[in-house]
Amino acid sequence: MTTPGAIAQSAVRGRAEALVSLSHDLHAHPETAFEEHRAATAVTELLAREGFDVERGVCGLETAFVATAGSGPVRIGVCAEYDALPSVGHACGHNVIAASSVGAAIGLAAVADDVGATVVILGTPAEEGGGGKILMLDAGAFDGLDVAMMVHPWPSDRLEATCLAVDHFDVTYTGTEAHASAAPWRGVNAADAMTIAQVAIGLLRQQLAPGDQVHGVVVAGGAAANIIPAHVVGRFMCRSVEADRLRALRARVEACFVAGATATGATVLLEEVGPPYSHMISDPGLLASYRRHAEALGRSFAADDHEPRPTISTDMANVSLRIPSIHPLIGIDAMGSVNHQPNFAAACATASADRAVLDGAIALAMTGIDVATDADLRGGLGAGLSRAQPGR
Repeated sequence: MTTPGAIAQSAVRGRAEALVSLSHDLHAHPETAFEEHRAATAVTELLAREGFDVERGVCGLETAFVATAGSGPVRIGVCAEYDALPSVGHACGHNVIAASSVGAAIGLAAVADDVGATVVILGTPAEEGGGGKILMLDAGAFDGLDVAMMVHPWPSDRLEATCLAVDHFDVTYTGTEAHASAAPWRGVNAADAMTIAQVAIGLLRQQLAPGDQVHGVVVAGGAAANIIPAHVVGRFMCRSVEADRLRALRARVEACFVAGATATGATVLLEEVGPPYSHMISDPGLLASYRRHAEALGRSFAADDHEPRPTISTDMANVSLRIPSIHPLIGIDAMGSVNHQPNFAAACATASADRAVLDGAIALAMTGIDVATDADLRGGLGAGLSRAQPGR
Protein backbone atom coordinates (compact mmCIF):
# COMPACT_ATOMS: atom_id res chain seq x y z
CA MET A 1 0.00 0.00 0.00
CA THR A 2 1.29 3.45 -0.87
CA THR A 3 2.06 5.49 2.25
CA PRO A 4 1.23 9.17 2.77
CA GLY A 5 4.96 9.89 2.79
CA ALA A 6 5.46 8.25 -0.58
CA ILE A 7 2.50 10.14 -2.03
CA ALA A 8 3.82 13.46 -0.69
CA GLN A 9 7.30 12.82 -2.06
CA SER A 10 5.87 11.87 -5.43
CA ALA A 11 3.83 15.08 -5.48
CA VAL A 12 6.92 17.18 -4.80
CA ARG A 13 9.11 15.39 -7.33
CA GLY A 14 6.34 15.56 -9.89
CA ARG A 15 6.42 19.38 -9.59
CA ALA A 16 10.22 19.60 -9.62
CA GLU A 17 10.36 21.55 -12.86
CA ALA A 18 7.77 24.09 -11.67
CA LEU A 19 9.42 24.50 -8.27
CA VAL A 20 12.91 24.99 -9.69
CA SER A 21 11.51 27.37 -12.30
CA LEU A 22 9.88 29.40 -9.52
CA SER A 23 13.16 29.54 -7.59
CA HIS A 24 15.08 30.72 -10.65
CA ASP A 25 12.42 33.25 -11.60
CA LEU A 26 12.51 34.86 -8.17
CA HIS A 27 16.31 34.80 -8.25
CA ALA A 28 16.38 36.60 -11.58
CA HIS A 29 13.99 39.32 -10.40
CA PRO A 30 15.02 40.27 -6.83
CA GLU A 31 12.67 42.59 -4.93
CA THR A 32 13.39 44.16 -1.55
CA ALA A 33 11.25 44.36 1.58
CA PHE A 34 7.54 45.07 1.00
CA GLU A 35 8.19 45.51 -2.76
CA GLU A 36 7.91 41.80 -3.63
CA HIS A 37 4.92 42.23 -5.95
CA ARG A 38 6.24 40.06 -8.77
CA ALA A 39 7.39 37.36 -6.37
CA ALA A 40 4.11 37.24 -4.46
CA THR A 41 2.21 36.98 -7.74
CA ALA A 42 4.42 34.16 -9.03
CA VAL A 43 4.12 32.17 -5.81
CA THR A 44 0.36 32.59 -5.40
CA GLU A 45 -0.36 31.82 -9.06
CA LEU A 46 1.46 28.49 -8.72
CA LEU A 47 -0.42 27.69 -5.52
CA ALA A 48 -3.75 28.58 -7.14
CA ARG A 49 -2.99 26.27 -10.05
CA GLU A 50 -2.37 23.52 -7.50
CA GLY A 51 -5.83 24.02 -6.03
CA PHE A 52 -5.00 26.09 -2.96
CA ASP A 53 -7.48 28.64 -1.69
CA VAL A 54 -5.39 31.81 -1.89
CA GLU A 55 -6.02 35.08 -0.06
CA ARG A 56 -3.73 37.89 -1.20
CA GLY A 57 -2.84 41.15 0.50
CA VAL A 58 -3.58 39.85 3.99
CA CYS A 59 -2.91 41.71 7.25
CA GLY A 60 -2.80 45.03 5.43
CA LEU A 61 0.39 44.00 3.58
CA GLU A 62 0.16 44.09 -0.20
CA THR A 63 2.76 41.36 -0.72
CA ALA A 64 1.59 38.98 2.02
CA PHE A 65 -0.73 36.03 1.45
CA VAL A 66 -2.26 32.99 3.11
CA ALA A 67 -3.10 29.89 1.07
CA THR A 68 -4.82 26.76 2.40
CA ALA A 69 -5.58 23.21 1.31
CA GLY A 70 -7.23 20.31 3.12
CA SER A 71 -9.73 20.36 5.95
CA GLY A 72 -8.23 18.26 8.74
CA PRO A 73 -8.03 19.32 12.39
CA VAL A 74 -4.21 19.49 12.55
CA ARG A 75 -3.09 22.78 11.03
CA ILE A 76 0.41 22.70 9.53
CA GLY A 77 1.96 26.10 8.78
CA VAL A 78 4.74 26.60 6.25
CA CYS A 79 6.37 30.02 5.84
CA ALA A 80 7.55 31.36 2.48
CA GLU A 81 10.01 34.24 2.32
CA TYR A 82 10.79 35.92 -1.00
CA ASP A 83 12.36 39.31 -0.34
CA ALA A 84 15.90 40.04 -1.52
CA LEU A 85 18.70 42.21 -0.18
CA PRO A 86 19.63 45.63 -1.53
CA SER A 87 22.57 45.52 -3.93
CA VAL A 88 23.34 41.78 -3.65
CA GLY A 89 19.92 40.36 -4.61
CA HIS A 90 19.07 36.87 -3.37
CA ALA A 91 22.31 36.53 -1.41
CA CYS A 92 20.34 34.98 1.45
CA GLY A 93 18.55 32.50 -0.79
CA HIS A 94 14.96 33.50 -0.15
CA ASN A 95 14.14 32.27 -3.66
CA VAL A 96 15.05 28.79 -2.42
CA ILE A 97 12.96 29.31 0.72
CA ALA A 98 9.88 30.29 -1.25
CA ALA A 99 10.15 27.39 -3.69
CA SER A 100 10.85 24.79 -0.98
CA SER A 101 7.92 26.04 1.10
CA VAL A 102 5.60 25.87 -1.90
CA GLY A 103 6.86 22.34 -2.58
CA ALA A 104 6.28 21.32 1.03
CA ALA A 105 2.74 22.70 0.91
CA ILE A 106 2.02 20.85 -2.33
CA GLY A 107 3.36 17.59 -0.88
CA LEU A 108 1.26 17.97 2.26
CA ALA A 109 -1.83 18.96 0.29
CA ALA A 110 -1.62 15.69 -1.63
CA VAL A 111 -2.27 13.77 1.62
CA ALA A 112 -3.91 16.38 3.84
CA ASP A 113 -7.34 14.82 4.04
CA ASP A 114 -5.89 11.32 4.42
CA VAL A 115 -3.78 12.28 7.44
CA GLY A 116 -6.24 14.76 8.96
CA ALA A 117 -4.38 17.98 8.20
CA THR A 118 -5.01 21.44 6.88
CA VAL A 119 -2.03 22.93 5.10
CA VAL A 120 -1.48 26.67 5.53
CA ILE A 121 1.30 28.37 3.59
CA LEU A 122 1.97 31.94 4.62
CA GLY A 123 3.69 34.37 2.30
CA THR A 124 5.72 36.52 4.67
CA PRO A 125 7.32 39.62 3.16
CA ALA A 126 10.22 41.72 4.40
CA GLU A 127 12.22 39.30 6.51
CA GLU A 128 15.29 41.44 5.84
CA GLY A 129 14.45 44.09 8.42
CA GLY A 130 10.75 44.79 7.98
CA GLY A 131 9.46 41.97 10.18
CA GLY A 132 6.67 40.73 7.96
CA LYS A 133 6.07 37.61 10.06
CA ILE A 134 5.76 39.70 13.21
CA LEU A 135 3.21 41.99 11.60
CA MET A 136 1.26 38.97 10.39
CA LEU A 137 1.59 37.25 13.77
CA ASP A 138 0.19 40.28 15.55
CA ALA A 139 -2.63 40.53 13.00
CA GLY A 140 -3.70 36.95 13.65
CA ALA A 141 -2.48 35.19 10.50
CA PHE A 142 -0.77 32.46 12.54
CA ASP A 143 -3.69 31.91 14.91
CA GLY A 144 -4.77 28.29 15.17
CA LEU A 145 -1.63 26.76 13.68
CA ASP A 146 -0.23 23.71 15.45
CA VAL A 147 3.26 24.21 14.00
CA ALA A 148 5.16 26.60 11.74
CA MET A 149 8.13 25.49 9.62
CA MET A 150 10.58 26.60 6.94
CA VAL A 151 14.13 25.92 5.79
CA HIS A 152 16.85 28.46 5.03
CA PRO A 153 19.84 28.05 2.64
CA TRP A 154 23.30 27.98 4.22
CA PRO A 155 26.77 26.77 3.20
CA SER A 156 26.13 23.55 5.18
CA ASP A 157 23.26 21.62 6.71
CA ARG A 158 22.63 22.71 10.31
CA LEU A 159 19.67 21.83 12.48
CA GLU A 160 19.49 25.26 14.04
CA ALA A 161 21.38 28.50 14.46
CA THR A 162 21.95 30.75 17.42
CA CYS A 163 19.24 33.27 16.68
CA LEU A 164 19.85 36.67 18.22
CA ALA A 165 17.16 39.21 19.08
CA VAL A 166 17.60 42.32 16.93
CA ASP A 167 16.43 45.90 16.52
CA HIS A 168 16.62 47.62 13.11
CA PHE A 169 16.53 51.41 13.18
CA ASP A 170 17.47 54.52 11.22
CA VAL A 171 19.45 57.37 12.74
CA THR A 172 19.11 60.85 11.20
CA TYR A 173 21.29 63.80 12.15
CA THR A 174 20.21 67.27 11.09
CA GLY A 175 22.60 70.20 11.14
CA THR A 176 23.11 73.37 9.11
CA GLU A 177 24.70 73.80 5.68
CA ALA A 178 27.52 76.26 5.19
CA HIS A 179 30.39 76.92 2.80
CA ALA A 180 33.12 74.55 3.93
CA SER A 181 35.90 77.05 3.18
CA ALA A 182 34.42 80.56 3.40
CA ALA A 183 32.34 80.14 6.56
CA PRO A 184 32.54 76.65 8.10
CA TRP A 185 31.79 78.13 11.52
CA ARG A 186 28.30 78.95 10.26
CA GLY A 187 27.54 75.26 9.79
CA VAL A 188 26.54 72.40 12.05
CA ASN A 189 28.15 69.27 10.67
CA ALA A 190 25.77 66.29 10.75
CA ALA A 191 28.50 64.01 9.37
CA ASP A 192 30.72 64.85 12.33
CA ALA A 193 27.87 63.88 14.64
CA MET A 194 27.60 60.49 12.94
CA THR A 195 31.38 60.05 13.10
CA ILE A 196 31.44 60.74 16.83
CA ALA A 197 28.63 58.23 17.36
CA GLN A 198 30.41 55.57 15.32
CA VAL A 199 33.66 56.09 17.22
CA ALA A 200 31.77 55.85 20.51
CA ILE A 201 30.12 52.60 19.38
CA GLY A 202 33.49 51.26 18.29
CA LEU A 203 34.89 51.90 21.75
CA LEU A 204 31.77 50.49 23.39
CA ARG A 205 32.32 47.18 21.58
CA GLN A 206 35.29 46.52 23.88
CA GLN A 207 32.87 46.20 26.80
CA LEU A 208 30.00 44.38 25.11
CA ALA A 209 28.95 41.05 26.56
CA PRO A 210 29.37 37.94 24.38
CA GLY A 211 26.43 37.76 21.98
CA ASP A 212 25.89 41.52 21.88
CA GLN A 213 26.52 43.07 18.45
CA VAL A 214 26.15 46.48 16.80
CA HIS A 215 26.56 47.21 13.10
CA GLY A 216 25.38 49.82 10.67
CA VAL A 217 25.94 51.71 7.45
CA VAL A 218 25.66 55.36 6.44
CA VAL A 219 23.10 55.60 3.64
CA ALA A 220 23.14 59.38 3.14
CA GLY A 221 26.20 61.42 4.05
CA GLY A 222 26.23 64.82 2.38
CA ALA A 223 25.97 66.34 -1.08
CA ALA A 224 29.38 67.88 -1.86
CA ALA A 225 32.77 68.21 -0.25
CA ASN A 226 32.53 71.99 -0.03
CA ILE A 227 29.14 72.01 1.71
CA ILE A 228 28.95 71.32 5.44
CA PRO A 229 26.57 68.33 5.48
CA ALA A 230 23.29 69.08 7.21
CA HIS A 231 21.53 65.74 6.63
CA VAL A 232 23.12 62.38 7.40
CA VAL A 233 21.27 59.07 7.74
CA GLY A 234 22.49 55.68 8.96
CA ARG A 235 20.78 52.33 9.29
CA PHE A 236 21.84 50.32 12.32
CA MET A 237 21.18 46.99 14.02
CA CYS A 238 21.62 45.96 17.65
CA ARG A 239 21.62 42.24 18.42
CA SER A 240 21.66 40.28 21.66
CA VAL A 241 20.85 36.84 22.99
CA GLU A 242 17.37 37.74 24.20
CA ALA A 243 14.95 40.64 24.55
CA ASP A 244 16.01 41.98 27.96
CA ARG A 245 19.66 42.05 26.97
CA LEU A 246 18.72 43.75 23.71
CA ARG A 247 16.89 46.52 25.55
CA ALA A 248 19.94 47.17 27.73
CA LEU A 249 22.25 47.20 24.71
CA ARG A 250 19.98 49.52 22.78
CA ALA A 251 20.05 52.07 25.62
CA ARG A 252 23.85 52.11 25.60
CA VAL A 253 23.99 52.51 21.82
CA GLU A 254 21.41 55.29 21.83
CA ALA A 255 23.64 57.16 24.28
CA CYS A 256 26.39 57.07 21.66
CA PHE A 257 24.09 58.72 19.12
CA VAL A 258 23.04 61.36 21.65
CA ALA A 259 26.74 62.03 22.27
CA GLY A 260 27.21 62.84 18.60
CA ALA A 261 24.39 65.34 18.71
CA THR A 262 25.59 66.89 21.96
CA ALA A 263 29.14 67.34 20.72
CA THR A 264 28.20 69.00 17.42
CA GLY A 265 24.92 70.78 18.10
CA ALA A 266 23.07 68.67 15.54
CA THR A 267 19.72 67.13 16.32
CA VAL A 268 19.24 63.37 16.23
CA LEU A 269 16.18 61.26 15.42
CA LEU A 270 15.94 57.47 15.80
CA GLU A 271 13.18 55.68 13.88
CA GLU A 272 12.35 51.96 13.94
CA VAL A 273 12.60 50.18 10.58
CA GLY A 274 10.36 47.38 11.81
CA PRO A 275 9.33 45.56 14.99
CA PRO A 276 12.02 43.97 17.18
CA TYR A 277 12.99 40.38 16.35
CA SER A 278 13.20 38.01 19.31
CA HIS A 279 15.53 35.12 20.06
CA MET A 280 14.27 31.73 18.83
CA ILE A 281 13.23 28.52 20.55
CA SER A 282 13.20 25.60 18.10
CA ASP A 283 10.85 22.75 18.92
CA PRO A 284 12.96 19.64 19.68
CA GLY A 285 10.36 17.14 18.47
CA LEU A 286 9.97 18.89 15.14
CA LEU A 287 13.74 19.15 14.77
CA ALA A 288 14.18 15.43 15.41
CA SER A 289 11.54 14.60 12.79
CA TYR A 290 13.05 16.97 10.25
CA ARG A 291 16.54 15.58 10.86
CA ARG A 292 15.40 12.01 10.32
CA HIS A 293 13.76 12.83 7.01
CA ALA A 294 16.59 15.09 5.81
CA GLU A 295 19.17 12.40 6.59
CA ALA A 296 17.07 9.90 4.62
CA LEU A 297 17.58 12.22 1.64
CA GLY A 298 21.36 12.12 2.12
CA ARG A 299 21.75 15.26 4.22
CA SER A 300 24.31 15.27 7.04
CA PHE A 301 24.33 17.28 10.24
CA ALA A 302 27.86 16.29 11.25
CA ALA A 303 28.82 19.96 11.59
CA ASP A 304 26.44 20.25 14.52
CA ASP A 305 28.65 17.85 16.47
CA HIS A 306 31.92 19.83 16.24
CA GLU A 307 31.24 23.39 15.12
CA PRO A 308 29.58 26.25 17.00
CA ARG A 309 26.15 27.24 15.78
CA PRO A 310 26.11 30.03 13.20
CA THR A 311 24.68 33.33 14.40
CA ILE A 312 21.68 34.83 12.61
CA SER A 313 18.51 36.81 13.26
CA THR A 314 15.07 36.17 11.77
CA ASP A 315 11.48 37.20 12.32
CA MET A 316 10.65 33.48 12.40
CA ALA A 317 11.99 33.71 15.96
CA ASN A 318 8.96 35.71 17.10
CA VAL A 319 6.70 33.02 15.68
CA SER A 320 8.65 30.37 17.59
CA LEU A 321 7.79 31.96 20.93
CA ARG A 322 4.09 31.46 20.26
CA ILE A 323 3.90 28.37 18.04
CA PRO A 324 6.11 25.25 17.94
CA SER A 325 8.50 26.09 15.09
CA ILE A 326 11.67 25.12 13.27
CA HIS A 327 14.02 27.03 10.97
CA PRO A 328 16.76 24.54 9.99
CA LEU A 329 19.53 25.56 7.62
CA ILE A 330 19.72 23.56 4.39
CA GLY A 331 23.12 23.27 2.79
CA ILE A 332 24.03 24.30 -0.73
CA ASP A 333 27.39 24.35 -2.48
CA ALA A 334 28.21 27.99 -1.77
CA MET A 335 31.59 27.81 -3.55
CA GLY A 336 33.41 29.08 -0.48
CA SER A 337 31.09 32.03 0.09
CA VAL A 338 28.76 32.87 2.96
CA ASN A 339 25.29 34.40 3.08
CA HIS A 340 24.98 38.04 1.99
CA GLN A 341 27.92 37.78 -0.43
CA PRO A 342 27.44 38.09 -4.21
CA ASN A 343 28.88 34.62 -4.74
CA PHE A 344 26.27 33.17 -2.39
CA ALA A 345 23.59 34.84 -4.50
CA ALA A 346 25.06 33.14 -7.57
CA ALA A 347 25.07 29.80 -5.74
CA CYS A 348 21.34 30.09 -5.03
CA ALA A 349 20.49 29.38 -8.67
CA THR A 350 22.66 26.31 -9.20
CA ALA A 351 22.01 22.58 -9.29
CA SER A 352 22.93 22.38 -5.60
CA ALA A 353 20.34 25.01 -4.71
CA ASP A 354 17.78 23.26 -6.90
CA ARG A 355 18.39 20.06 -4.94
CA ALA A 356 17.89 22.04 -1.72
CA VAL A 357 14.51 23.22 -2.99
CA LEU A 358 13.32 19.64 -3.43
CA ASP A 359 15.03 18.17 -0.36
CA GLY A 360 13.73 20.98 1.83
CA ALA A 361 10.22 20.56 0.46
CA ILE A 362 10.22 16.80 1.04
CA ALA A 363 11.76 16.96 4.54
CA LEU A 364 9.25 19.60 5.63
CA ALA A 365 6.32 17.72 4.09
CA MET A 366 7.37 14.50 5.84
CA THR A 367 7.74 16.39 9.14
CA GLY A 368 4.23 17.78 8.68
CA ILE A 369 2.88 14.26 8.09
CA ASP A 370 4.53 13.15 11.33
CA VAL A 371 2.81 15.97 13.20
CA ALA A 372 -0.56 14.98 11.77
CA THR A 373 -0.21 11.24 12.36
CA ASP A 374 1.89 10.92 15.53
CA ALA A 375 -0.10 11.76 18.65
CA ASP A 376 3.00 11.46 20.84
CA LEU A 377 4.84 14.04 18.71
CA ARG A 378 1.87 16.38 18.89
CA GLY A 379 1.62 15.87 22.63
CA GLY A 380 5.22 16.99 23.06
CA LEU A 381 4.99 20.09 20.90
CA GLY A 382 5.83 23.36 22.57
CA ALA A 383 8.48 22.00 24.96
CA GLY A 384 10.57 24.98 26.00
CA LEU A 385 8.04 27.67 25.16
CA SER A 386 7.78 28.42 28.87
CA ARG A 387 11.25 29.92 28.47
CA ALA A 388 9.97 32.41 25.92
CA GLN A 389 10.70 36.05 26.52
CA PRO A 390 8.21 38.48 24.97
CA GLY A 391 9.62 40.94 22.44
CA ARG A 392 9.72 44.62 23.18
